[in-house]
Amino acid sequence: MKSAMKVGFAVLAFAMVFSTWSLADGGADFKAKCAMCHGPDGKGDTVMGKKFGLKDLGSAEVQKMSDADLTSTITNGKDKMPAYKGKLTDAQISDLVKYVRTLKK
Repeated sequence: MKSAMKVGFAVLAFAMVFSTWSLADGGADFKAKCAMCHGPDGKGDTVMGKKFGLKDLGSAEVQKMSDADLTSTITNGKDKMPAYKGKLTDAQISDLVKYVRTLKK
């Protein structure tokens, strides 16, 4: 019984570490690829963000989008936003979607 609990705790700790790394990677990719237009906080309060009328990524309007819709927007681009297909891996795009979810108001 004790060994089963130890294994369970080890698996839980492992999962928590990797979920944290995923957000950290998503945050790093956001900073490198997205923040120049969307701003470091995702509010779109940058010169480019204002020029293109970008929505606040933490807003209810953006947050109500499905993960599939956010993934599609990042992958294929939208309006003036460039497509990141071939520039980011599927895992990086998934991490960006998870990061955008952390910007919720």
